[in-house]
Amino acid sequence: MTHDEIIRLMNQHRPACVKTLNGEVMTFSPEKNELSMQFEPGLNCCHTVDIVQGGYITAMLDAAMAHVVLGVEKFQVQLSSIDINVSFLRPTRAGKYIAVGSIVKLGKNVGYLKAELFNAKGELTASATSSAYLSRKTEKKSVSDTPTQGFGL
Repeated sequence: MTHDEIIRLMNQHRPACVKTLNGEVMTFSPEKNELSMQFEPGLNCCHTVDIVQGGYITAMLDAAMAHVVLGVEKFQVQLSSIDINVSFLRPTRAGKYIAVGSIVKLGKNVGYLKAELFNAKGELTASATSSAYLSRKTEKKSVSDTPTQGFGL
């Protein structure tokens, strides 16, 4: 499966939380264990005029971290967060953002991940680290067997 095919599948089968944030995968570099997603949270995601609520910021970072694992593992793993630590570095306002997720280390059952969120000016607005429990699929299935919503998460 090529990098472009993985990106296409991820974008075709976006979970509802990613759709809410107008998110899509932009780049995938398995050799770097890195993936970037573009998001555009609207005013519906804001609490004070145009400031995006922290849960939505966390969701953008979490999505980038989860998607990089799914891509590297070619959809043969499911993951759930053990913890997520987010640092809100400057106001994140409604608009376009790039979240870059990367793998620090993947073990058999636990993965260590990180992500950064950049605004349209390239300024870092938030960052996160996470550990995630990995449920590896026991038998190889083709991507066509993967559930269509959220990769079976």
